[in-house]
Amino acid sequence: MAKDDPRPGGPAGASGGPRRAARVALVTALIAVLAIFSIPLPFTPVPVTLQIFGVMLAGALLPPAEAVAAVALYLALGAAGLPVFAQGHAGVGVLLGPTGGYLWGDLADVALAAWLLRRPGWARSAGRVYAAIAAGLALTYLGGVLQLRAGWIPGWQEALAAGVWPFLPFDLVKAAVATPVALAVRRAVPALAGEGSG
Repeated sequence: MAKDDPRPGGPAGASGGPRRAARVALVTALIAVLAIFSIPLPFTPVPVTLQIFGVMLAGALLPPAEAVAAVALYLALGAAGLPVFAQGHAGVGVLLGPTGGYLWGDLADVALAAWLLRRPGWARSAGRVYAAIAAGLALTYLGGVLQLRAGWIPGWQEALAAGVWPFLPFDLVKAAVATPVALAVRRAVPALAGEGSG
């Protein structure tokens, strides 16, 4: 039947592009909205923010290419001057500043999490979804600490104290919340999660 035509020029292929674009735009918007909820801390340039929760959902729901595209679009919007970064910040300076490493790390974060969850059975197991999200989170932290250490914090222990240890317990809780949310979305709205796409 025509509706099942998988060819790029067929009906299914023609509708795939807009669907993918819509998923990417929706998740980008979610990340930007969640970034509004952020709290600065007096002992570190890194704020507490819900932005990472949106990143977790991007990696847990979207196929790898779409997850990376959603985060890349978010970074591009912020770099272009839209106040979508934590605390309403914007501009290329944020990406090059003390918290920029976390934003760059988010790209690797969602790529890894989404890749893991395309493996057979992973997207249906709460434990594996949590493990994929946590593995991705480790890459966000890695990017953040490397940039902090490179230009703003003098030592590795200090960088970990300023950029990882105060946030890790809360982020692991966010991952625990993101896991059932992602599983529920995949069950309720499989098209939103890109089920059946690459």
